[in-house]
Amino acid sequence: MGLWQLLWINAAVLVFSYGVLWAIAQRLKDVSFIDAWWPTGMAVLAWTSLVLVGSNGVHGWLLAILCTLWALRLGGHLFRRWRRHGKERRYEEMLKEAHEKHGWTFPLASLIVVFAPQAPLQLIVALPVQLGQIEAAPLGPLALAGAALAVFGTIYEGVADAQLDRFKADPDSKGKVLDTGLWRYSRHPNYFGEACVWWGLYMIAAETGLGAWSLAGPLLITFLLAKGSGAPTVEKGMEERRPGYADYIRNTSSIIPWPPKTD
Repeated sequence: MGLWQLLWINAAVLVFSYGVLWAIAQRLKDVSFIDAWWPTGMAVLAWTSLVLVGSNGVHGWLLAILCTLWALRLGGHLFRRWRRHGKERRYEEMLKEAHEKHGWTFPLASLIVVFAPQAPLQLIVALPVQLGQIEAAPLGPLALAGAALAVFGTIYEGVADAQLDRFKADPDSKGKVLDTGLWRYSRHPNYFGEACVWWGLYMIAAETGLGAWSLAGPLLITFLLAKGSGAPTVEKGMEERRPGYADYIRNTSSIIPWPPKTD
């Protein structure tokens, strides 16, 4: 199967999936569950690609399995978070702004602001687990290093999420800043872990030749986490809700782990 045929079929899979999810959101009057689909959809694209190209080599299996392990962990975490806490603040603010500025109803705002943008972004970010399936190649040191990085990133992100969950569950943490554990060395260690996963998957894909052209995937997810819908949206208004957060920003690296500054 050719590159463009694969991408067109996967794009159709995403359009159908997001259409179903958008319909569910109309029943729930909530879009927050879409976060859990982000990693889940990546795994769907990986396995769809594997089936379409006919299980072409060890790299394809490695990409699909590692992507699925990451997706099961993160997708399950985000789904449980949604079930525990309900509507996500940032989505509520986005939909409210769309209504106030444009007069859009919930169905239109949720489609234009939430669901429609995520489909192409997901297709691009997942390029390594798609393009890396097309050509067979001998398993070499680059793919092995990439697999190690992806496993490390999955574990690192999982540990960071677990530390944050424990912190939030403690009543004494209200209004305080988590600056221990992995969160001592960066303000978003979970995002660092996720970036490692996708750079690792890219390294596996790059060893196949055609997969090297999927560089846009890890570049885009890194940008989104650092400058897009990741760190900036999480930190928006944080200084007002948590008084010590300004000092935390001043002394702590944003995403890449680094020893904190000392006053």
